[in-house]
Amino acid sequence: MSRVLMIGAGGVATVAAVKIAQHPEVFTEFMIASRRKEKCDEIVKRIGNPNIRTAQVDADDVEQLKTLFNEFKPELVINLALPYQDLTIMEACLACGCSYLDTANYEPKDEAHFEYSWQWAYKKRFEDAGLTAILGCGFDPGACSVFTAYAAKHHFDEITHLDIVDCNAGNHHKAFATNFNPEINIREITQKGLYYKDGKWIETQPLEIHQSLNYPNIGPRESYLMHHEELESLVKNYPTIRQARFWMTFGQQYLTYLDVIQNIGMSRIDEIVYEAPLADGSGRTEKVKIVPLQFLKAVLPNPQDLGENYDGQTSIGCRIRGLKDGKERTYYIYNNCSHQAAYEETGMQGVSYTTGVPAMIGAMLYLQGTWKKPGVWNVEDFDPDPFMQKLGEYGLPWHEVFDTDLEL
Repeated sequence: MSRVLMIGAGGVATVAAVKIAQHPEVFTEFMIASRRKEKCDEIVKRIGNPNIRTAQVDADDVEQLKTLFNEFKPELVINLALPYQDLTIMEACLACGCSYLDTANYEPKDEAHFEYSWQWAYKKRFEDAGLTAILGCGFDPGACSVFTAYAAKHHFDEITHLDIVDCNAGNHHKAFATNFNPEINIREITQKGLYYKDGKWIETQPLEIHQSLNYPNIGPRESYLMHHEELESLVKNYPTIRQARFWMTFGQQYLTYLDVIQNIGMSRIDEIVYEAPLADGSGRTEKVKIVPLQFLKAVLPNPQDLGENYDGQTSIGCRIRGLKDGKERTYYIYNNCSHQAAYEETGMQGVSYTTGVPAMIGAMLYLQGTWKKPGVWNVEDFDPDPFMQKLGEYGLPWHEVFDTDLEL
């Protein structure tokens, strides 16, 4: 018997829930909770399993979380809510004796900045409680971190150069839309870039460094260097790495819209005062505080609604250089995911699919005792082989290319 509670009801959570429901032999009791219970109920209706329970909870409120956890008594809490809520959920897990898994590291709501230090600080508390916390179990971070661990275990004596490359070559046929939560997405893309070289972190201007890279079955796409959290844990866990970078593709139309959003102040994350008309029709106004980026999120297309008309595919992987038996070798490991195939199975597009499937696999490995040890861990801290086996089995097959031109 295993009891699992998932917090979140967006696109990634929908994919994870569909996959969890396919494996009742592992996930014997399952609850979905979110700020809006009706969104959880919609997921259950989509799946067609009335045994899945739902609940309303404010994940910013530790006491609400504790009340829910003590009532349902989950063995594992899967956090697919917002990165702002990682710490409150971890606190509630410690208070109620639940293990924890997420897909993205903590980010303060009032600052577009993310790093693992806040969550790593919980390591001893989880150890002392005999509980496991698994961090970054999506695709990047997540599967790409496991790809790196797999390469280190099977193909290299030393990894010296790591480039994570993320291409979305799909078309959702919208003028402008983000593939996951617009607020998080735009905060991530508009902050300064960061990469690791020779023991130091080097900061760049947002999207300053870019070059064309070729992606399997897709072709050349302009790829931009960004800061991404998995680099922080990977260079710590693999100290032979001399250079680590993260690249993501963007189309010119997307970047043009993004530039306008920034220039007109709609990417701001601080509060502004807005004179809002009263609903009584009197013509009078009242002063209300709004965050421009949160307002923008409300008017942009919902990432959950993009799947039906989304065509094309994603291609995400690791390009690695290092030494094996004293000789330099290169290695490229990647997954390509069809947006339409993802939609046909789960009703969500490929970006949600590539994150939700690894979250389910990580939870499964925890419940089976394979990825279970007290403390706070990134996914590369565990044996990569069981994850790699399940990744292909459950919808994300991976491919390897040895000793080729990595272009980087």
